[in-house]
Amino acid sequence: MTRTAVLIGALDTKGREYEFVRAALEGAALHVVLIDVGVLADPAIPVDVSATEVARAAGVSLDDLRFVREGSDTRAHALEVMSRGAIAVVADLRAAGRCDGVLGLGGSGGSALLSAVMRSLPLGVPKLLVSTMGSGDVSPYVQSSDLCILHSVTDIAGLNRISRPILRNAAGALAGMIAATSEESAVEHAPAVGVTMLGVTTPAGLRIVERLERAGFDPIVFHAVGSGGRALESLVGEGVLSGVIDLTIKEVTDDLLGGVFVAGPDRLRTAGRLGVPHVVVPGAVEVINFGAFDTVPEQLRDGSRPLVRHNAQVTAVRATPEELFRIADEVAARLNAAVGSVEVLVPRGGFDSYDAPGGPFADPASDAAFIERLVGALRPEITVTTSDSHINDVAFADAVADRFIALHEQEGDRR
Repeated sequence: MTRTAVLIGALDTKGREYEFVRAALEGAALHVVLIDVGVLADPAIPVDVSATEVARAAGVSLDDLRFVREGSDTRAHALEVMSRGAIAVVADLRAAGRCDGVLGLGGSGGSALLSAVMRSLPLGVPKLLVSTMGSGDVSPYVQSSDLCILHSVTDIAGLNRISRPILRNAAGALAGMIAATSEESAVEHAPAVGVTMLGVTTPAGLRIVERLERAGFDPIVFHAVGSGGRALESLVGEGVLSGVIDLTIKEVTDDLLGGVFVAGPDRLRTAGRLGVPHVVVPGAVEVINFGAFDTVPEQLRDGSRPLVRHNAQVTAVRATPEELFRIADEVAARLNAAVGSVEVLVPRGGFDSYDAPGGPFADPASDAAFIERLVGALRPEITVTTSDSHINDVAFADAVADRFIALHEQEGDRR
């Protein structure tokens, strides 16, 4: 069966480049649907979905989006409208079985529009953006999606000895991804469970994954470095995950205390809001993460508190007892809002490998005070189980897995 690549972009200014990429995709035995989102002028090459149709899909006339003055507010408005319309058009193509992958080329404005369209597609659908912005901070374009970005090196303006091979590689990459994407199986998939983990909680995380797999679940591990937490919350919200084991909640710590692993305001909220079974462990809760050592604020690297250079790019600082009280209150507030099944398991023997007995962050008195504050702030209906184990002890990891499996079964019985 011929697979279909959706090629989307502003063809009022990039017709030659898109014609080149379309030919490369067709040369890879792909059917191509070419969508125009340009509003400045009509394209010089034939398209399958016109800008007029895209604007109409957003409920707007293309004539109302035309503008001539670069930098005017009308440009931002046009990008927003065409983005909405393109999302609707691509969704219809996907539903009709005519979208096996998406490719686009853009500068800053085009990258914003095209990445929004690509993020609207499910995870696993190949999506590749060739962008002039590809060598900088691409997090606004990628967010929590599996979008791939290829730096264009040159502007998307002409075909030359640099742009040709890059565009040809982009077409080949999308063709390869589409070829590698297997047909969706009709077989029922195992329930997907999100598990959060950092290097300092890895032994527990891997043991939990092993236990979940043996119990018939499909565990999906998220690296709790900000992007991982955002992806977790997004996938819970989309209904992809049927449960969460939040082993490592330190993104809340960074959010409150100025660290860099920030996952945003939804962190530790979505599962509770939607009634998804949720087991929470205060893994790495005492850790504030920064980048390289010289990025740590001076007052935090003056020797007044424990500090670990995790690697050349990541530095960890221990939170003070007073800061941990703030974190306990915030974690409790987020969990207290839950409408579904949530349980908390607490390892009194330490929250991560830094916090193990004899470790650089070991502080049993501060940990105990945090635990007391957290337990006291949680509403009585939330079950809290404490253990003298360290978080990375096999016995504790097994207890976490057991409680989640039981909670998931109970939730299934209720439904």
